[in-house]
Amino acid sequence: MAEKPGSGTPRRDGEVAVRERLAKPPRFKVILYNDDYTPMEFVVGLLESVFGKSPSEATQLMLTIHRRGEGVAGAYVLEVAETKISTVHRLAEDGGYPLRAGLRDE
Repeated sequence: MAEKPGSGTPRRDGEVAVRERLAKPPRFKVILYNDDYTPMEFVVGLLESVFGKSPSEATQLMLTIHRRGEGVAGAYVLEVAETKISTVHRLAEDGGYPLRAGLRDE
């Protein structure tokens, strides 16, 4: 049975066992942007439910977003980051808020 290249299993080249390393996929930061309309409580709840932050972490991050104009909610592989951004936009729209999120290379 032939091994798949990049499977991470050792392969023998003569007398030397070679283990191929798999590259970690790039990660992207999910950024939340401040606005003057979205309630702070909504942002805290969103950080807890979508990004798995504790209440104190969510509150601190919400304050950072409020004061600095933006904050990093988390870093994920591209597909997960895009899904979280879509979720943020959908929940904000459902609540009638203009909250926006975006991506940045880590």
